[in-house]
Amino acid sequence: MSRIKANLVLLLAAAIWGGGFVAQSTAMDTIGPFWFVGLRFAIAAIAVLPFAVMEQKRLGSAPNANDLRAFLLVGLALFGGAITQQIGLQTTTVTNSSFLTGLYVVFVPILSILLFRRAPHWVIWPVAILALIGIFLLGGATVETISTGDLWSIACAAFWGLQIVLAGHVMSRSPRPLALSVTQFATCAVLSLAVGLMLAEPISMQAISASLAEILYVGLISSGLAFVLQVIGQRYTTAPQAAIFLSSEALFGAFFGAILLGETLPSIGYVGCGLIFIAMLTVEILPELLSRRRQHA
Repeated sequence: MSRIKANLVLLLAAAIWGGGFVAQSTAMDTIGPFWFVGLRFAIAAIAVLPFAVMEQKRLGSAPNANDLRAFLLVGLALFGGAITQQIGLQTTTVTNSSFLTGLYVVFVPILSILLFRRAPHWVIWPVAILALIGIFLLGGATVETISTGDLWSIACAAFWGLQIVLAGHVMSRSPRPLALSVTQFATCAVLSLAVGLMLAEPISMQAISASLAEILYVGLISSGLAFVLQVIGQRYTTAPQAAIFLSSEALFGAFFGAILLGETLPSIGYVGCGLIFIAMLTVEILPELLSRRRQHA
């Protein structure tokens, strides 16, 4: 797969996540965050498992111990990102959560350096800031007084950044995107359900029934499909570049919020959309142009 195709796959994942953001927000009216996260990723793990088995048969061997340890680490990061986002949505606005979650475009290059001493292309830094400004404008260029939910959302951004970096590192060394997907989903589901039980978070069949549409969407589409697309796309591009394309979920979230929830995009938000689009084009085109210029110099 070419890098351009990989980035388009990541863009599709971001679009699906944008729709999932609406479902995650409305589900909090009827079900607690741990049960919601646990159920969504349990469904995702079950949905992807048959394809992971087919992948294993094609490769002729099961993942080794090193692979499984790496997959579990990605799952832990996924659990951290998913649950902090859901907890944050209980006490912050969708606008604040969307903007603060987008901070992972800055966390990813920093974590890449700290964990793997892998410095990104210099263009990533200005483009990450450009994308961050675009996300901020998309939300109306305002952030209300910092709340507990906002702090959870900032923690979420750090975990998402870690998940993107770890997934990219693992996929650069493993031909098993589906095994990684089902392992990280199962890890997240087990941890979420276990904590929900330990905290005695309220749950009932009525609550599950009331949020079933949201659980199925985020379980099968936003989790089962989109996260698989993420790990496949990250096999052929860098984590910082992936973060730029994935950050467009804020743009798609605003779009689906307008269609499904009747939310309106502020005038300055269109400028933010433009900046996010420019950021994606820049990170795709500029490194290629500079490389060609050096070859012809």
